[in-house]
Amino acid sequence: MLSAMKELVDPFCLPIRSVDDAQTIVREIEALLSRQNLSLRPPPPMPNTCCGRGCNGCVWQGYYEALAYWREQAERLLR
Repeated sequence: MLSAMKELVDPFCLPIRSVDDAQTIVREIEALLSRQNLSLRPPPPMPNTCCGRGCNGCVWQGYYEALAYWREQAERLLR
């Protein structure tokens, strides 16, 4: 049953709220691109410089915004 749930993930509707969400989105989109023999630039790299203090303008906020843009580009390419 769990594998059936994984197949239903729509990476274009999944909100980006965590690293797990981001990884799922990247994995699913890259699989879709591969199945259709399409190529897109790599997704943005995950940050490794977060200090963990919840700064305004945290590197994770920037990453999630960049990932959302990459996802939009992938969606346009796939549809």
